[in-house]
Amino acid sequence: MDDVVSARRTPRLSLSERIAATQFGAKAHWPGGFEVYRTGTAADGVFIVLHGHVVLRTPMKGGRGFVSGIAMPGETFGAEGLAPHGCYVTDAKAADGVETLHLGNEQFRALMREQPVQAVSLIGQIMAERSNLLQRLQELASLNVEDRLVSVLIRLSEDTGFMVDDSTLKLDSSHHRLLCEMVGATRESIALALSRMVNGGVATRAGTCFVIDTQLLASRLPSVRFDEQTPLQLAKESARA
Repeated sequence: MDDVVSARRTPRLSLSERIAATQFGAKAHWPGGFEVYRTGTAADGVFIVLHGHVVLRTPMKGGRGFVSGIAMPGETFGAEGLAPHGCYVTDAKAADGVETLHLGNEQFRALMREQPVQAVSLIGQIMAERSNLLQRLQELASLNVEDRLVSVLIRLSEDTGFMVDDSTLKLDSSHHRLLCEMVGATRESIALALSRMVNGGVATRAGTCFVIDTQLLASRLPSVRFDEQTPLQLAKESARA
């Protein structure tokens, strides 16, 4: 079961790699709810989360939004700034007590010159997160609400801020909007899926809070890979006269 969870865990920069990067970047502390940057603004470099987490949200009509990811300690966000003429494609909002390290493009190039091994690790981290995002897109396209919720809950269990102990994830009413915007579903659908988890023994309810057993949750992790050995049958277009 632990193997299932570790297989889905997003890689993170080690403490030594974060310390090495601090020689080149600028640290900042962000209060809860502070907007680090906004969609469509000019992007520069990349951010590394040192403590806490940052929510990456795309605003939609009617005040709704879609959360494409949460950047946790040792992970990055805002890597759009490494592209030529880059601009941010999400809003980035800090949770309580967030500390980040920002490497602008000049600082990133200095890191590559002076600490190439650390720079390669940082690039590898960004690519791992890109792979995780592609997997999220696959889940949105192919899984139902409950399976997507399981995947999101396992992701949240990687952040100690959501955990009660090593195996218990606690969600209160303030987390419902986050779940809706990460899963891409209505509040009613999320509530129904959580209720089914309670009935299945994976979760318990205490008032407005849900307590999730992440070890049992891992056994419900969906597998949606197609069999690569099975060729797709493509219909040939009939020749035109």
